[in-house]
This record gives sequence, structure tokens and C-alpha cells, in this order.
Amino acid sequence: MVKLTRRQAVRKAAGLLFALTPISHALAKTATPAQFVATRIWPAHAYTRITVESSRAVRYQHFTLENPTRLVVDIENAHINQVLQGLSGKVQADDPFIRSIRVGQNTPTTVRLVVDLKQSVNPQVFTLAPVGGFKHRLVIDLYPQGMDPDDPMMALLNANAAASSSGRTKATEQPARISKPTQQSDRGRRKPVVVLDPGHGGEDPGAVSPNGLREKDVVLSVARETKKRLEAFGYTVHMTRNEDVFIPLNVRVAKARTLQADIFVSIHADSFTSPTARGTGVYILNPRGASSAAARFLAQTQNNADAIGGVQVSGNVQVDNAILDMTQTATMRDSRKLAQAVLNELGKLNKLHKGRVDEANFAVLRAPDIPSVLVETAFISNPIEEKLLASEAFRRQCAQAISDGVRKYLGSAVLRR
Repeated sequence: MVKLTRRQAVRKAAGLLFALTPISHALAKTATPAQFVATRIWPAHAYTRITVESSRAVRYQHFTLENPTRLVVDIENAHINQVLQGLSGKVQADDPFIRSIRVGQNTPTTVRLVVDLKQSVNPQVFTLAPVGGFKHRLVIDLYPQGMDPDDPMMALLNANAAASSSGRTKATEQPARISKPTQQSDRGRRKPVVVLDPGHGGEDPGAVSPNGLREKDVVLSVARETKKRLEAFGYTVHMTRNEDVFIPLNVRVAKARTLQADIFVSIHADSFTSPTARGTGVYILNPRGASSAAARFLAQTQNNADAIGGVQVSGNVQVDNAILDMTQTATMRDSRKLAQAVLNELGKLNKLHKGRVDEANFAVLRAPDIPSVLVETAFISNPIEEKLLASEAFRRQCAQAISDGVRKYLGSAVLRR
């Protein structure tokens, strides 16, 4: 994004206004102005997202200014209302990027958002069509400056992974401190690397129970507890997210591959159209499709996370190709062994939805070289299991069961790196 001086910005705005005047008049005659129905801010260390939800699609222009640093977004054919005015009150003091937000009616047909920034950013502004319970959305993502303008999320991933790898190099110089070391650990004197993936996050709440319990909060809690236990076993553990932030599915997989993970465990809370469905389940990838109607429904809802969370298409063919080909027999076999070990431990804690490992075409399990499983801790749509998932004790028990299953798998696994 080109930075403009104040004088250049005035000239640019004047030029845009002149150029867009015929369009604005045409819109005024043919289109009803957008009605703003909701605003949200999702602050995180990785990036901050601002979402403006409206009754219809909006047209917009945006640019940055310096001294002080700020982002300006002009929304055309729109009128300010109380919903949009309330956006300024949603800025949190600890937001890494936003200092304040000002909203006003810049012209009779243009609403202006001015985002006062704490640091220079790489802004990504785009719109999303209605999906799930959301109407039209204008999304403003604020990434640290210096990120790849075409794919800042992937650039951020690579930077974080490089920092993690340097720390891991030092760790590999020491013997693995595991109560029951794996054969590979004895020979290679390195810790197994586990990547935990708490599903959903940020704009994407995942499944929501009748009483408002959100899947994204439950699974983050379980993942944090699981991380503690796996680290106590002596493993190196990373998380795809450790805060309430939306991470695209392909980035979750790419992060695991960049970190050279030995296993990948995605953690979720199941949901179904019928409140009677219940039980814990563990899934592996079947690229040809689901092994049951329920598994197919689950895969559809989980794979829809990108559409709900909001992904700007990057067109990064290299990344897409790297995560879509899961044909290696060894990886599939190891995924099943890992899934069975975790399922056996979870079966001691709760009723199993099925007595076996299930299969479906989950996008988040498509790493071609990492044994990967998806754990559905319980049905958040079931009244009985909703209460379990709301309990910290049950979450800790889930974490212990997952950790024990991972440990048993790694106890006999031959790590391939």
C-alpha cells in the first residue's frame, strides 16, 4: 500500500471523488444505501481484524497516511448509523495495532473510517459474500509492515517458523527428556515435534451450543491443557493458534509442515442437526470422501471454516499444491495408528460416537508427510455433552487422554526426519 502525504491524500481524494461522481449518482438512483448491522474487532499478535457487516455489498476505497500513522477507508453509497458509530468503543487498549477508530459522514453519500495506528501496517481490505449467519462483510486485516503484500499470513508464518526452528536447533543438542522415550529419540537424540490445532477462532466461532458455548473457546482451552501435558513428557509442542484469532485452513497445515512436525492433532467439538447425537470421535483423512453421512456432514462444516472466517484468495499455487496431495501410504498408515491410540484413551473418558476411527475429507488433515488426526471431543449440540464441554475438569481429562494417546503412538513410532 502506497503511503501518502496529507497534500497527496487530499488531491487523491478529490480525484477519486471527481472520477466516482457519475457512479455515485447512478448508485443513488438504483441502489438502496447499505445498512450497517454489526461491527467487530478481533485483536491478536499475529494481526488484527476489523469486520463491518452490512445488508448489502459495499464499494470502498482505502489508503494510508503518516504523521500520525493511520488507515482511511471510505465506504460509498452509505450513511452512518449507531451500529457503525459503536465501532470506536470496541477498540481494546492492548490491541497491538489500533490506537483508536473514528467514524464520520465524509460526504452525503460516503462514510469514512479513520483507523489511528500504533505502528505501520500492511493493510488487507476485501469484501465477503454472505455465508452461514453472516450478511455482507467488509474486512480490514492489519498485518505488521514488511509482510508479503500478496500473502501476508504466509509471510508471517514463515517468520514465526524460522524463529521457532532456531530455538528447536538448540533443543536438539540435548537428549529428549521423555518418561518413555521413543526409539527414534534414543537414536537421534531429538524431541518429537507435535503441532496442536485448536479449530476455528476469531470471526469463526465454530459450532455454538443452544446456551452460547462456542467451539472455538472450548478447543483452545483443551489444546492449551494438552500442550502442558505433552511438554511434560518432553516433546516440543507448537500450536497453530494460541489466542482468539482466525487462521486459514491451508496456513494451519503449512505451519505444521514448516515446523517439520512429526504429528498433527486438530481439536474440535462436534455438532449435528439432531441434539440426540453424542459421543467422542477421532478422524483421519479419506481424500475420496467420508465413510458415513455424519462424517460427511462434519467435514462440510469444518471445511467451511475459511468461508466463515473470511479468506482473501492469494492464488499461491505452490502452497496449494503442497497441501492437497495426500497419497503417501506410510503417512496414511501412521495417521490411523495415531488415531486409534488417541481414540482408545478417549474411550476411557466418554462414550464413543463410533467404536472405530472414522474417515472424511478434512482440508486441515491434508499434509502429505505428517500423520494427522482430527479429534471431536464431544457434541456441543447435545445438552448432556454441552455441560461436559463447559466443565474445566472434562477439558483437562480430554487433554490428558489426547496426550496419553500421542505418547503411546510415539512410544513405538519411527520418526522419519
